Amino acid sequence: MESDISQAFQEELTCFICLNYLTGPVTISCGHSFCRHCLCLSWENIQPPVHCPVCKEPSQQKDLRTDHLLKELVSISRQASLRKCLSSEENLCVTHKETKRIFCQEDRLLLCQLCSNSEEHEGHTLCPTEAAVEKQREKLLEQMTCLWEKIQENQRHLNEEKKIILAWMGYVPLREVLVRTEYRKLHPVILEEEMQHVESLKNEGQSILEKLQKSTAIMVRKRNQLRETYQELAARCQGTHMELLQDLREILTRSESVQQSMPQPMKLALSAQPITGLVHRSNHFRVEIFFENEIMIHYKMNLFNEVRRFSFPHQLQDASVNSDGCYSVFWGTQSFSYGKHYWELFVCDSWDWAIGVCKDSQLTKCGPLIELKDVFLLVFVKEGDYYSLLTTSPSLLHYVEIPLGQIGVLLDCDLGSVSFLNVAKNSLIWKYPTGAFNFPVRPFFSIGHA
Repeated sequence: MESDISQAFQEELTCFICLNYLTGPVTISCGHSFCRHCLCLSWENIQPPVHCPVCKEPSQQKDLRTDHLLKELVSISRQASLRKCLSSEENLCVTHKETKRIFCQEDRLLLCQLCSNSEEHEGHTLCPTEAAVEKQREKLLEQMTCLWEKIQENQRHLNEEKKIILAWMGYVPLREVLVRTEYRKLHPVILEEEMQHVESLKNEGQSILEKLQKSTAIMVRKRNQLRETYQELAARCQGTHMELLQDLREILTRSESVQQSMPQPMKLALSAQPITGLVHRSNHFRVEIFFENEIMIHYKMNLFNEVRRFSFPHQLQDASVNSDGCYSVFWGTQSFSYGKHYWELFVCDSWDWAIGVCKDSQLTKCGPLIELKDVFLLVFVKEGDYYSLLTTSPSLLHYVEIPLGQIGVLLDCDLGSVSFLNVAKNSLIWKYPTGAFNFPVRPFFSIGHA
């Protein structure tokens, strides 16, 4: 009867996936429990809702927390099993005929009490065998937690880079058309220079695409290395008591080594290639812009955080937003409904800014401007080592060299279009297509304060 109870108790502490004792046990919403690593691997590439591997009930729970009661029960059961193993005849000390209940960390040996008191082990680190086994298992689990975080980080970067490749393959041809159109408008007879300019852009785009593909291949290899090491650690963690008492330094060192030099997503941008006469021609339509209105917007309701979440979803997923920051928002005293108008504004290269035009009715609206229509802005945001350049209406990321100093805004009300110029490089950042708007617009400018 006692044996049956013990067997039933052990079955309740068994993972449904690996069929071994629960290691780092987690219990999900349906009530089933699994080893943390087993469930992590099972759900690795699945987006919520995930499903229980046993009953298939959906679960939104991907933030797994250790079930400490189960962990304690598993520990008790394992220790009982270990004591039974140590009490067997094969584990008796040959010399003293006593049970080996003490572990010598230096010699990696099981000792009886009398052997542990001998001169041979004087000065060695000795501890109860049960404690030594648990300590080794905890070392493995701690290393597995670090390794899993690296696996997730690598997968996020891999997913991000795959999206960038798709975006890049669409963006470069779009920019080729944009530059060619602008060049022909300014220089209808200089076809050779235009062709060289576009060909240079195409070659640069292809070169960066090849680098992106190589970077992705490196990330895939790193993912495989991390996963193999994680599975090896999991297997060692589920090993026998004697296997756990072996020297773990080699496998732990390998685990730490594979976590080094994690590949990062590429920071890519096309060169700001100059278009002869672009700024000079725009200056023919120069106007003086006065900004007399100002409001202060805090982080929780500003445009720049929306752009951050759009541009850096993975970099920000664990980051908290600084609630003390705020931004100044200005709009021009004059609105424009016809003709061409050009102005320049100086921007800082290390903080957030937004430049452009918008419909009067959108000026005082709260909420994310990135989702509002009739707001035509060039927005720059920076988050750590990452930066992003984006235009609104619709939201579009731009992979071009970040402009420093003066930004030019060329407004063509008759065509319903607005262009953004990198003045220092005499290059075109972006031009909205004809007919983007058909209503009066007002200059808009916002800048962040640290």
